[in-house]
Amino acid sequence: MAEKKVFTAATIEEAITEATVELGIPSEELGYEIVDKGSKGFLGIGAKPAIIEAWVKTGEEKAEASKAKKAAEKPEKKAEARPEKQDKKPEKKAETAAPAKKADEAKPEKVKTTANDVAHFEEGKQFLLDVFERMGMKVEIEYRLGEEDTLEMNLSGDEMGVLIGKRGQTLDSLQYLTSLVVNRSGEHYIRVKLDTENYRERRKETLEALAKNIAYKVKRTRKSVSLEPMNPYERRIIHSVLQPDNFVMTRSEGEEPYRHVVVFYKRNKNGEERQ
Repeated sequence: MAEKKVFTAATIEEAITEATVELGIPSEELGYEIVDKGSKGFLGIGAKPAIIEAWVKTGEEKAEASKAKKAAEKPEKKAEARPEKQDKKPEKKAETAAPAKKADEAKPEKVKTTANDVAHFEEGKQFLLDVFERMGMKVEIEYRLGEEDTLEMNLSGDEMGVLIGKRGQTLDSLQYLTSLVVNRSGEHYIRVKLDTENYRERRKETLEALAKNIAYKVKRTRKSVSLEPMNPYERRIIHSVLQPDNFVMTRSEGEEPYRHVVVFYKRNKNGEERQ
């Protein structure tokens, strides 16, 4: 079992939220044991905090949880399937399918790369290979030009965790330096996206889950919560996830590299808390 850490809060739910925030994982990846349920006391006198021991679930624990979830969902899926058979509405299906085709037809044109662009892509690749050689690492690099002028470069090899660094900081630094090399004399700006072992997508999912956990805590306590410093891309993920929420708002505060997101309870026009 992974290393356990102790978390204390007013309630078990808040302690779980604190654990997911500090460990930087979604709630479904958190394992925990209740040490003390705590108590409210009488008029606040004699109140005891809730205490849990929490850890990041191992692969086996995640697999077992996934099996249990699928087993629990099976009867629900069957129940949901019945009304669909009884009430078939082909017209609505056709209506929903039409916009999808229009969206496909409206795809932006692919960037027309020039020989000069390709030469700079190769320079960016060679720059990274030189860095990895000095680090004593053997890394394979594949790249392609994606949508919105984005050069997507994927790294593969042993010990990729070293290149990711704490919360992706090393990967972000390498991405920034590679972007400077690729764009130093190109014909148009190319955004560089450096990734390995699908870290970017995994990090995005973690941040989305974190944002929802924080919003839940803010709505319960009516107190604002400041997140750890993040780069602009990660801050945008938090803002985007919580934008549709009617009860919380977000804003970025501080200066780089310590700029961070603050989640706070939304008030009405009169400055009163929403009910």
